[in-house]
Amino acid sequence: TPMYFFISNLAFLEIWFTSSTTIKLLVILSSGRRTISLSSCFAQSYFYFALGFTEMGLLVVMSFDRYVAICQPLHYAAVVKWQLCTHLVVAAWVIGFTLSSYRLVLLSKLTFCGPNKIHHFFCDNSPLFQLSCSDTSLLWKADSLFISFVVLGSLCLILVSYMCIFHCILHMPSASGRKKAFATCSSHLITLAIAYGSCIVLYAQPSEDASLETNRTVALLNTVLYPFLNPFIYSLRNKTVKLALKEAIGRAKVRLLPQS
Repeated sequence: TPMYFFISNLAFLEIWFTSSTTIKLLVILSSGRRTISLSSCFAQSYFYFALGFTEMGLLVVMSFDRYVAICQPLHYAAVVKWQLCTHLVVAAWVIGFTLSSYRLVLLSKLTFCGPNKIHHFFCDNSPLFQLSCSDTSLLWKADSLFISFVVLGSLCLILVSYMCIFHCILHMPSASGRKKAFATCSSHLITLAIAYGSCIVLYAQPSEDASLETNRTVALLNTVLYPFLNPFIYSLRNKTVKLALKEAIGRAKVRLLPQS
């Protein structure tokens, strides 16, 4: 179904999103070489935000899919066609990487001539701005406003979809229908709460007012724990996935049993 197509794209994106920061972190922990070149640092920052913006686009697309599935169930097959699904996913990827290019332009205006130690486990915007010896007040505000616009703008689109969804659910005549509709949205809502909660704490506020220690903790949740939990959130709350898992385990047991 289209929803599984969107989830598979989200899973594929999470692999690269986590890899953009954790691979370098693992290299540092294993080799002890705590260095990164300026170009690599900028590249890491670019891919981290590009993949993050793309993920928000995919979450908006998935909320639209849930809206059509619950509010327009009879028209679902006619509206959410594979061609539309492909176009929406491609648009999310293109917009995410295009928007992140703006941040790369901001970073290119920074000059570094003093301390070169990043008090973070990846090249986030706050530690980079704090290391720069140029006047970053305007760039800091521009970056904060830009990220806030992307985060809150996509969140508003999702909220509009879910306001329509909840209005439709509350007007359903049967309690079983309401329960099934809420269950359909539960996994997506949990993902939204974790993803946008961490992003708002990290970026939807003036960066100069944020504690670097808080940023590191929330960033660890956003880059490692959240992608790790996502497969469990979507699989353990999905009857079809649980049934397929049981069948796979059953087939594995049959193969392991000694043949008589």
